Amino acid sequence: MAAGRGEARLTVEAWLTVDELAARAGITVRTLRFYAAKGLLPPPELGPRRVGRYGPEHLGRLELIEELQRQGLTLAAIERYLAELPDDVGSLDLAVHRALVASWQPETAERISRDQLERRAGRPLDDADLDRLAAMGAIRRPEPAHGDEPEAGSFPVDPGLLPLGLRILDVPIPLETLVAARAVVRLHSRATAHDLHRLFRDTVWRPFLASDPDEAGLERMKELSSHIEPLVIQALVTAFQRSLAEELAAPAE
Repeated sequence: MAAGRGEARLTVEAWLTVDELAARAGITVRTLRFYAAKGLLPPPELGPRRVGRYGPEHLGRLELIEELQRQGLTLAAIERYLAELPDDVGSLDLAVHRALVASWQPETAERISRDQLERRAGRPLDDADLDRLAAMGAIRRPEPAHGDEPEAGSFPVDPGLLPLGLRILDVPIPLETLVAARAVVRLHSRATAHDLHRLFRDTVWRPFLASDPDEAGLERMKELSSHIEPLVIQALVTAFQRSLAEELAAPAE
């Protein structure tokens, strides 16, 4: 999904300092610098007085790195994953990658305050913004407690969907369309995961166990299995992007 004119309009943002980038990504500056030292981030643009300036692609990469780490990938595996991305990958593409990768993980929820949520968004959020994020499943509205306003509490957020939700927050798409799109992705990703698990179980794992392997052999197979997951994720995300690009390029019926 190549970055196009529409994405350029959606991702034009003020340059971020290293502190602002870390706040938007929800990580520490120390972690950010560690990723940069490992070569997982492209170097920043140099502004006046040679101060580093970061853009939306840096933010997208950081969020994708965090999700891949959440999936249990090593830094070496993450480096290989990022190396497979197109050179012109845009921030919206990176957010789609993260959302799809996160769909392979059992659902987990984090809680952040409204102030933290607005720092992640880079701007104040009104009730309509919160409604759109909730409709996408990126956040859940907290229930009032002891007469307090709901906004006073913390928000349960989906760490995989939140970055994508924030990026398309201002896109003029009906809420019903956003909800339906999320349901389609979840439905097909679960079905694909189920079919791939059954295929691996029936054609690889069960025949291997039937060979009566020793303990060392079992450990080697488990280690090899862990290396398969990032390859499968990369293949699925790439296949999805190509299929979507073909659908978008096809003449309207």
